[in-house]
Amino acid sequence: MSNRRKSIKNLLYSILGQVVTIAFGLVLPRLFVVSYGSEVNGLLNSLNQLLICLNLFEAGVGAATMQALYKPVAQSDWSAINGVLSATNRYYRKTGRWYLLSLIGLSLCYPLIVDSELSYLTVCGAVFFSGIGNVVLFYFQGKYRFLLQAEGKSYIITNLTTIVSVGVSLSKVVLILLGANIVLILAAAFLIQCLQAVYILWYIRRNYRDLHLNVPPNEQAIAQKDFALIHQISTLIFNNTDVLILTVVCGLRVVSVYSMFKMVTSHLETILRIFYDSISFVLGQTYQMDKALYTRRIDLVESYHSAVLYALFSVALFLFLPFMRLYTAGVTDINYVDPKLAVLFVLCSLMDKSRFPMVQTINYAGHYKETTPQTITESVINLTVSLVGVHFLGIYGVLLGTIAAMAYRTNDIIIYANRRLLDRSPWHTYRIYLIDIVLFCVTELLFSRLFTRPMDSYLSLVTVGAEATLLALFILMGGQSLLSPHCRTFLAQLVKTRQLPR
Repeated sequence: MSNRRKSIKNLLYSILGQVVTIAFGLVLPRLFVVSYGSEVNGLLNSLNQLLICLNLFEAGVGAATMQALYKPVAQSDWSAINGVLSATNRYYRKTGRWYLLSLIGLSLCYPLIVDSELSYLTVCGAVFFSGIGNVVLFYFQGKYRFLLQAEGKSYIITNLTTIVSVGVSLSKVVLILLGANIVLILAAAFLIQCLQAVYILWYIRRNYRDLHLNVPPNEQAIAQKDFALIHQISTLIFNNTDVLILTVVCGLRVVSVYSMFKMVTSHLETILRIFYDSISFVLGQTYQMDKALYTRRIDLVESYHSAVLYALFSVALFLFLPFMRLYTAGVTDINYVDPKLAVLFVLCSLMDKSRFPMVQTINYAGHYKETTPQTITESVINLTVSLVGVHFLGIYGVLLGTIAAMAYRTNDIIIYANRRLLDRSPWHTYRIYLIDIVLFCVTELLFSRLFTRPMDSYLSLVTVGAEATLLALFILMGGQSLLSPHCRTFLAQLVKTRQLPR
C-alpha cells in the first residue's frame, strides 16, 4: 500500500474516531456531574492525571523506538526492525511489573491524601479500575503499536480504539442511568478494554510473519530512551501538574471546573492532530532519507497547521462562555462560567501547539540528549510559578505557571530546530506565527460584529459555531496562502502541474 493511501486511511478513520470520541466526551462529563456531583467528576479527572504519571514507565522508550524504526521501516529491513522491537519488548516486560505494583500502591495511598467525602473503598476501587486497563495494554500491545505507527498503519489502532471507546462509553451511560456505583462503572470499562489487547496480538501474528522478538536486542537503537523520558516528564508536567496541584490545594470542585475548560481545548487539540498524525510516518521517514525534501514539507505543514490552530481557537474563545452556560445549566455547587479562564486556556493551547511541528522535527532527529537541559528548565519554571501562584491566585496561578514555562520553551524549540536541524534562521517560523496572531485578532473583531444574535440553545450555538469556523478558516488559511512565500510557490506549482509537488 502506498504512503498516500495509508495517509488517507489514517486521516479518514481518525476523523471518524474523533467524532465518536468527542460526542461521548461531551455527554459523559455532564452525566457524571448531574448524577454524582462535581466531586465525583473532579475525582475521575484527577485520577486520569495521576495515571498518566504512571505511564512514565512507558515514556521515553516509545519516543526512542519510533525514531529508531523510521529508517529500517522505510527500507523494509526486518533484521533491524526485529532488533529494535526485541529491545523494546525486553524493556516493557521489565517495567510492566513495576507499573502494576505502583498502581496497587497508588490505590491504597491516594484515598488517604485526597480531600473527599467519598469512602476509602470507593476511591481505592476507582483508582485501581481506572488504571488496570492500562496495565494490560502496556504489557501486551505497546511494542506493536510503534511498529504500526512507523509503518503508517495507525488506522488499525484508531479503528480498534474507536470500537472499544464506543463499548466503554455505552456501558458507562447505561450504568450511570441505572445509578450504579462508580467502581462498578469503571470495572465494566476495564473488561471491555481487555479486548483491545487480544485483537492486537491476533492481528500481529497473522500479518507479520517476519517479526521475531526472540532475536538479540539492539539496545543501542533505543539508547536515548532515558533522555526521551526527561522530555516526556516535561510534557507530563505541562499537561497534568495543574490538576495535581489544584487537587491538593483547592479541592475536587475546582478540579471539576478546570476539567470542563480543559475538555473543550483538549478536543480541539485532538482535532488539530488528526491531519498531522495521518502523515507523521511520512515526515519521519522523509527526515531520515532526504533532509531538503523534509524542510520543504515541514514548512507547508507548519503554515497550514498553524492556520487551523488559530482558526479553531479563535472560535473557542468566542464561544467558550455561551457553551459553559448551556453545558453546566442546573449545576449550582460551583461556578463554571469564567471569562478569565477562557482566555488563559486558549492562550495555553495556542502556545503549546504552536511549537508542535518543530518539536516533531527534534523527535525525528532523535535530539533528546541535546535538548534535555532546556526541558528541565521548562519544568522548573512551571512548577515554581504554579506552586507560588496557586496560593495567591488559585486556579489562575497554576495556568500562569504553565504559560510562563511555555513562553520560554516554545521559543527555545523554534530556535533550536531551525538553527541546529534545518540550518536556517528561526525567522521562517516566527513569520508564520506573526501572520497568525494578526489574523486571529482580525477574526475576533469580525466575530463580535457579525455574530450578535443570542446563543441560548445548542442549536443556535452549533449554527454560530459552524459559521464562525468557516469564516476563521477562510481568513487564516487564506492569509497564510497569500502572505507566506513557500505557500504561494506550492499553490502555483499545484495549479500548474495539477499534482502535489515534492
